Amino acid sequence: MLFPIAIHKDPNSSYGVTVPDVPGCFSFGDTVDEALRNAKEAIIGHIETLLELGESVDIKVSEIETLKTQPAFKEAAWGFVDVDLTELDAKPERVNISLPKFVLNRIDHYVASNHETRSGFLARAALSALAHDK
Repeated sequence: MLFPIAIHKDPNSSYGVTVPDVPGCFSFGDTVDEALRNAKEAIIGHIETLLELGESVDIKVSEIETLKTQPAFKEAAWGFVDVDLTELDAKPERVNISLPKFVLNRIDHYVASNHETRSGFLARAALSALAHDK
């Protein structure tokens, strides 16, 4: 998906990037190329965070001609960042895993007493482990 980005540059500052179609998503870079790379990482990270928080992610892509009319983007240069959103699909996918029986028993006991599901518990545990690994 091609996201339009607004690039701003004030004297004695880095290039600032706003992603109008992902509210709250900003980035920067010392060069335009770095700003574009960082914008891609910012978009992915922002959407991942929303998905982890259980927020809805309704992506729409605006036309630059429409965005240019907004006062906040009056002085902006424009570009596009290509982001593959297929890896960020929050749709459940069935997987087959093997666990030792005692581990599965402990998981089942935990989720039953916490009104949770196996899948929800395993997804939350995996995201927690991955967050600590960054």
